[in-house]
Amino acid sequence: MAMASTSKLLFIFLFSIFIIDSISSYEQHPLDPLSPEELNLTQTIVKDSFPYSNNTTLTFHYVGLDEPDKSLLLSWLSKPTNKPPPRRALVITRFNKQTHEFIIDLANRSIISNHVYAGYGYPTLGLDEQTEAIQLPLAYDPFIESTRIRGLNLSAIVCSTFTVGWFGKIGKKRVVKVQCFHMNDTVNLYLLPIEGIQMIVDLDEMKIIEYSDGFQVPVPNSEGTDYRLSKQKPPFGPRINRAAIMQPDGPGFQIDGHTIRWLNWVFHLSFDAQVGPIISLASIYDSEKHKYRSVLYRGHISELFVPYQDPTEDYYFKTYFDCGEFGCGLSAASLVPLADCPNNAVFMDGYHAGQNGKPVKVSNVFCIFERHAGDIMWRHTEFGIPDELITEVRPELSLVVRMVATVGNYDYILDWVFKPSGSINIQVGLSGILEVKATTYTHSDQIKEDVYGTLLTDNTIGLYHDHFFTYRLDLDIDGVDNSFVKHNLVTKIVTDNTTARKSYWTVVSETANTESEAKIRLGRKPAELVIVNPNKKTKPGNRHGYRLIPGPTARSLLLEDDYPQIRGAFTQYNVWVTPYNKSEKWAGGRYVDQSHGQDTLAVWSLRNREIDNKDIVLWYVIGIHHVPCQEDFPLMPTLSSGFELRPTNFFERSPVLKVIPPKPVTWPNCSASP
Repeated sequence: MAMASTSKLLFIFLFSIFIIDSISSYEQHPLDPLSPEELNLTQTIVKDSFPYSNNTTLTFHYVGLDEPDKSLLLSWLSKPTNKPPPRRALVITRFNKQTHEFIIDLANRSIISNHVYAGYGYPTLGLDEQTEAIQLPLAYDPFIESTRIRGLNLSAIVCSTFTVGWFGKIGKKRVVKVQCFHMNDTVNLYLLPIEGIQMIVDLDEMKIIEYSDGFQVPVPNSEGTDYRLSKQKPPFGPRINRAAIMQPDGPGFQIDGHTIRWLNWVFHLSFDAQVGPIISLASIYDSEKHKYRSVLYRGHISELFVPYQDPTEDYYFKTYFDCGEFGCGLSAASLVPLADCPNNAVFMDGYHAGQNGKPVKVSNVFCIFERHAGDIMWRHTEFGIPDELITEVRPELSLVVRMVATVGNYDYILDWVFKPSGSINIQVGLSGILEVKATTYTHSDQIKEDVYGTLLTDNTIGLYHDHFFTYRLDLDIDGVDNSFVKHNLVTKIVTDNTTARKSYWTVVSETANTESEAKIRLGRKPAELVIVNPNKKTKPGNRHGYRLIPGPTARSLLLEDDYPQIRGAFTQYNVWVTPYNKSEKWAGGRYVDQSHGQDTLAVWSLRNREIDNKDIVLWYVIGIHHVPCQEDFPLMPTLSSGFELRPTNFFERSPVLKVIPPKPVTWPNCSASP
């Protein structure tokens, strides 16, 4: 069939714009991200607090909502006519080579607390200081001489910053390493590293403090690596047919400020500079109980640990914490309509504080859309009734909230997917460009030692590495007090003669009483993992719950006393459960850059606190071991993983049994294809 008429698509587009425009007319919610006005106010209050006439060294590294106490928020939700919790901002700055941490009362325009952080580690890198640092080599005489010796064009060189990590020594300076690349007629710069040059930049002094040029390996050939469509040459790949989603009734969801309502779901969506999208107060309507029931109080990615596996001098330090060191929100990309998101998507903007404290707008930071993927929600065909054939099918429909964080060479697609059945799917997608190193090898037969990666093409090795996405999920299943239950699947042997069977499996349940009992390395023994409300039961007597359905599992293979693993110890297990603590939200700690692993989920959990029938938080680690292959070169097709939170004895029966199927859509101005 031909495409829908242009006028129909224009109507849908304009309707979406109308929805976006209507977002501005709402009352502020206590969990809303800081507005541009609040960011400006915060900057003014902090700047005025320094008793110096010249505070040009003041830089802002995190400004975000200081989440209100949960008890206050829940009390307000139960009686919205009451005064909402106070609006406060958490601010982390650098001034005169010190890290300052503030809590700001926005309503009273006052400082609640202000102290200097003197522990290990530094705050998230600022975008402006990284931009300034990568310009330094281009005016640095030793680097200019190194490029001349290599025969490289200085005007075609682009540099990037890399965190230095921690390897046993106490760092006294806030530094980054800088590596440079030669574009050589392509914008795919990460595939063209200039090897052998080591540079360290002091960010507080903004100067190169160490430089060495140890060896020379030619920059790889750039032919065929440019990913821009305008630069592609025949033969081309397959052409993707055009497609559009037509919704004659308009989008099936409503946006009121940052609150989204869709079918039987309602939740709050906000943007944070550290972690990106935050889903809060997710509740689902129970048509039999005639009320909304709480599922997820607050959920977000907490940290993204990416250790590379090359231990040589030029690469050993590449063990990144993308959220804590670079900011997954600070790295958010503006989504491209009709490419990153389908034509029925509605977009939302986000704001974060720039390094000078002023608000920075990220256009189209989120897209929200209904996904009609052609999947099946449920179906059954009945052949067993004589002289009758019964078929009932319901098409699947889901709501997707999407953000993309581009951290250097990698693009991370972060999706939250809601389903009418009550399931929440959290999906991550990896795309972008591999981290590679140049080599003299042109064929794998030449390689006689460990090169810590895969030879992808002439003179190019894609390095082995991991991605560990750690999610913080404060589940409140029908209330605050929950428990973590392991339904272990245990094989039983039949010892008597009552059956012809020799074995079967059954469920042996155990409730975790403390944090240590809840830590799990998946894959060791089969079990169903459920967060339950032990105080609420169904009519047959089952506890209300939500089950964690893991995706492909992986955990860190590094030694526990290896320095990167000490900092990333929260990847030693796939599942953790802790008591609720609003300050325990970033698994790698508050000051991750050059941290010593002193403030992590693994350290918090050592207290072995009680978690049975308590307000608890579930932590889940999506692990991906990445062995690069040639299909990942020169640009990587999206690799996806994720997990599901699925209702388990939460409803009395299937919540989608009585879902009303959509009416057929009449497509005007269509004609059969010739």
